[in-house]
Amino acid sequence: TKNDMPPHVMMPTPIGPTGGNMPHGQSAGFLGKKFDPFVLNADPSAPDFEVPDLLPPDYISSVRIDRRKNLRNLVDESVEYFESNLDAKLLDESFNQAYTLMSSAAAREAFDLSQEPEKVREKYGMNKFGQSCLLSRRLIERGVRFCTVNMFETVFNEITWDIHGSAPFSPIECYSDLVGPMFDKAYSSLLEDLHQTGLLDSTMVVAMGEFGRTPKINPAGGRDHWPQVWSVLAAGGGVQGGRVVGKTDEIGAYPVERPTLPNELVASVYHSLGIDLETELPSPGSRPVPVVDFGVEPIWDLF
Repeated sequence: TKNDMPPHVMMPTPIGPTGGNMPHGQSAGFLGKKFDPFVLNADPSAPDFEVPDLLPPDYISSVRIDRRKNLRNLVDESVEYFESNLDAKLLDESFNQAYTLMSSAAAREAFDLSQEPEKVREKYGMNKFGQSCLLSRRLIERGVRFCTVNMFETVFNEITWDIHGSAPFSPIECYSDLVGPMFDKAYSSLLEDLHQTGLLDSTMVVAMGEFGRTPKINPAGGRDHWPQVWSVLAAGGGVQGGRVVGKTDEIGAYPVERPTLPNELVASVYHSLGIDLETELPSPGSRPVPVVDFGVEPIWDLF
């Protein structure tokens, strides 16, 4: 953490059940809960926006919170069990993280979007995604290392990218009429602001999904899932702008030039973040797990 800020913030919420096991891919997994992201779990575009985990319950005053902190410190000093039990240590770390956030004026200020001029907020778009992108800019400016912005929580009965053309999914017109403009406003505003402050040089911004859409329209007038090819946007963090890496056939069905694999994209992000690609993580069975497959290189054409 830096300046009492969590290292990783996810907003506005985790991706919910979408027909698979998406919720299981959004935590730190076997690395442990101490490495899980701090989840906003709130709508930053709401007039009464507040971050639930920055606020103590209504029935507990700040004085009582401090007393509980002092009492816990006293117990920790007296009980040797806390020094040897792993679960107890993790509980203690979680408590300290929560206390630091709740008692930090810097954290409350960072999450306070009311400090942004109305003109700036409107530039990003007064919706969950737009205000989450604005909030991520504020957090990066104040020391948060990694922000995840989920554009949609679910694809059911909402206007989203999932344009199968029939209920409970979205019609294809939503791309150009609603979803596309919403994305364009927020993404371009984020890049513009980071560029103006000089932070774009040290901040990689990646916009991506997990698959593309079918090159042909389905009978319902929409497009279905298509894992053979799709596009990813990358900017900042050493990425050189104004270039296209790879090429598809004339209908956008298959790559015909410089196909890129997911692990190459991951390697590119790690490279931008300054993470050694030969880094290994300890797994529960003490077997080292490489952060990327051996021999995988970043997409050097980006840099």
